[in-house]
Amino acid sequence: MRKTEYPVAIRNLIAQLRQMPGVGPRSAERIALWIVRARNDQPGQIARAITETRQAVHPCALCGFFTTEEICEICADSSRPTELLCIVEQPTDILPLEKTGAFRGRYHSLGGKISPLDHVGPEDLRINELLDRLDRERISEIIFALSADVEGEATTNYIVDLLKGKPITLTRIARGIPAGGGLESADELTLSAALSGRTKL
Repeated sequence: MRKTEYPVAIRNLIAQLRQMPGVGPRSAERIALWIVRARNDQPGQIARAITETRQAVHPCALCGFFTTEEICEICADSSRPTELLCIVEQPTDILPLEKTGAFRGRYHSLGGKISPLDHVGPEDLRINELLDRLDRERISEIIFALSADVEGEATTNYIVDLLKGKPITLTRIARGIPAGGGLESADELTLSAALSGRTKL
């Protein structure tokens, strides 16, 4: 006896929803059925918001954070000290640091970290863009705020080697961040203490 299943359209929708981070089979099914059964235009509004966001939001030309303009609000803020630069792995790492209020300089997102096992090398990161910024901007201190894991250490050491001989103070955030942990999982107090207690490289 043939097993009854949802129509192909619903099955395809469930399959697409399962590609979203944190959405498992049951969650995808519930969301798909809500979309199908909704009596108002909320699913349509969500679909339009997704399309508009995808079209409007792009990386900042300087730091890589999210923006709808050429440069983001952080880079456009003339009240921020231009001589301090904090290097992070992903643009999503910038907001947790901003929420601490402990850092008022500018940022540079690398877009990842060196990871040979994942076939990610220095050429895949925004390291050349960083070097270009250092040629254009008067940076006196660079703060490394990368993950406290092997890949994060390797990325930090690689960039430190590139910057040898430059008149720039190189520091890293203090080890308030647990080993192997990223910035997204740390609370604001821990991040603030890590920034305040940064150490020289």
